[in-house]
Amino acid sequence: MITGLLLTEQVTEQVTEKVGEVLEEAITWKDRIWNWFTDAEMWQHVLFASIKIILIFLITRIFVRVIYKVIDRSLDRREKSRLQMNPRRLVTVGELLKNITWIASNLIMGMLILGEVGFELAPLLAGAGVLGLAIGFGAQSLVKDVITGFFIILEDQFAVGDVIQTGNLKGTVEIIGLRSTRLVSWTGEVHIIPNGMITNVTNFSIGTALAVVDLPFSNTEKLEDSLDLLKKAMMRLNENSEEVAQAPNVLGVQSLTTSEYVIRIAVECSPSVRTSVERQIQMYAKEALEEMETLRLTSVTEN
Repeated sequence: MITGLLLTEQVTEQVTEKVGEVLEEAITWKDRIWNWFTDAEMWQHVLFASIKIILIFLITRIFVRVIYKVIDRSLDRREKSRLQMNPRRLVTVGELLKNITWIASNLIMGMLILGEVGFELAPLLAGAGVLGLAIGFGAQSLVKDVITGFFIILEDQFAVGDVIQTGNLKGTVEIIGLRSTRLVSWTGEVHIIPNGMITNVTNFSIGTALAVVDLPFSNTEKLEDSLDLLKKAMMRLNENSEEVAQAPNVLGVQSLTTSEYVIRIAVECSPSVRTSVERQIQMYAKEALEEMETLRLTSVTEN
């Protein structure tokens, strides 16, 4: 019985010690948390750092907008100067300069914010230098993309707003970036092409194109009547369409067989609307033929 009492006392003492240790640790943590919340110097540092980060962000955004305005005004003055530049190139150069400004500004902003948060920038920059050398050996395609992008602009191969085809992709140039070019097809698909992959380009927006349509007629139709009919239809097309600067030229008989003859119609237009102009030529010709057929049937009925 005495032994049992001794064991009970030992257990009680151990439990008491453990409870005391837990209470002391809890009090210690409570003091630490309280000290952390009541540390005026720490909160002052957090407040100042937050204000600096907000100022860095706002100044960066303002700086980017100011540079954008400067670029736009410089290009406007350049466009109105005596030494004229291609407007397409001006737009493209402006987009490229804005792209460079945005990347550089955000990179510097990120580094400044990291410095305010507490990161040491010196080791970070040193590590970035070593990492840059390592990446350089594996980033040959990236360098190729950037260099090709500059040559595309300098040689004025194409510009923003041009309709081009490279490989199997065709569309309107929306953006020429440092690394890639973005095309939007006429059906709405967006193609992002690395500049280094652009080797052969067909530009449909430079110079003028020739819209050509061949229309077959039965040999039972008089040639003179067919020519007059088409000339009148093309005059109406010129009056109603903004895509042609002059009436399409009815060239005459292009080919002849025992059953039909083919009359060719051609007109100069912008390369980007050539397909549309060809469709309009066929549509106006078809409407004229339908009108002629209606008049013929009316005449037969009256007789």
